[in-house]
Amino acid sequence: MNIHEYQAKALLRTYGVPVSDGRIVLKAEDAKALADEMGGPLWVVKSQIHAGGRGKGKFVEPEAGEKGGVRLAFSAEDAALFTGQMLGRTLVTHQTGPAGKQVNRIYLEAGSDISRELYLALLVDRQTSRVSFVVSTEGGMDIEEVAAHTPEKIVSFSVDPATGIQPFHGRTVAFALGLEGKAIKQCGDLINKLYKFFIEKDAEMVEINPLIVTTDGDLKALDAKVGFDNNALYRQPEIAALRDETEEDSKELEASKYDLNYIALDGEIGCMVNGAGLAMATMDIIKLYGAEPANFLDVGGGATKEKVTEAFKIITSDPNVKGILVNIFGGIMRCDIIAEGILAAVNAVGLQVPLVVRLEGTNVELGKKIIAESGLNVIAADNLSDAAQKIVKAVKG
Repeated sequence: MNIHEYQAKALLRTYGVPVSDGRIVLKAEDAKALADEMGGPLWVVKSQIHAGGRGKGKFVEPEAGEKGGVRLAFSAEDAALFTGQMLGRTLVTHQTGPAGKQVNRIYLEAGSDISRELYLALLVDRQTSRVSFVVSTEGGMDIEEVAAHTPEKIVSFSVDPATGIQPFHGRTVAFALGLEGKAIKQCGDLINKLYKFFIEKDAEMVEINPLIVTTDGDLKALDAKVGFDNNALYRQPEIAALRDETEEDSKELEASKYDLNYIALDGEIGCMVNGAGLAMATMDIIKLYGAEPANFLDVGGGATKEKVTEAFKIITSDPNVKGILVNIFGGIMRCDIIAEGILAAVNAVGLQVPLVVRLEGTNVELGKKIIAESGLNVIAADNLSDAAQKIVKAVKG
């Protein structure tokens, strides 16, 4: 689960991480009063969406002006003007895709005197199963660009969970970032606080880009992007309460209500599969035969008829779907349950696109019989390759 920058900074502030003073604005008419309350002489007006690249982004609506989603204001009047221009508008960045995201919140933040911009992140390293630090002197840039063109400027290391964070970790970061004077001690303190936050709040990523050195030689988190482990939200109710459903895909949000593992993609063939590995294989073979999957959808090993029905509804709600492939290997999941779910879903929402069904495993003959006797225009498949070829042919004509 991701949260907004202003929420991330509020959480980090409770751990003693140095961040700038700021105010959240939900209504344009409140902006000037909040800016006056903060004082000046510089305000940073930041669009709050779950995507990076806001400063370089562009708004769809011309009323928002030509500047990006992060703007500098040198008066409270300008801060209010920029807020009014951006609120309610659609911001497109390299991470949102061409559809963009609507800006429903603006964060007014006090300006900072910047001497250097650095990069600092914590994440879960899947290779070592440990929390890892990633640091670079190239702050304020996309880390992917740095990795592609100057990988030698990135330093990373993991923390042994048996020892936890140690003083040498802070020194390692300070040395890698070329810090001097009081910033070295501040770096060690910052590393301790960020690691404590990461562990206690079940985070899966904390990215501070940029981490700045001010003209006074102090460290400050100028931006903050934080994501949390969805599987741990049950023990983090205060984090779960920060969820902004307007930033999530409506289909993914609906799927989460039924404990379905669903991720929307850009293709034309909807997939309903049981098991993450089989789902990935299904997506791969669709691409192999010349089409693109419209989603990743794992209904799980113990799905009920109702769960399958909801999964089918979610797939058909995607206007990009031109065909559906159901690929079930019944182990715990019985093929007859899948068949009944498909029939219930078709009866509920109709069937406007080609449907290919491949069933194998427990009660497979019963499942095939249920579908064959349903009278539905369903294309049966004998194996995964056959199923993929048939759905691609049906969609491509």
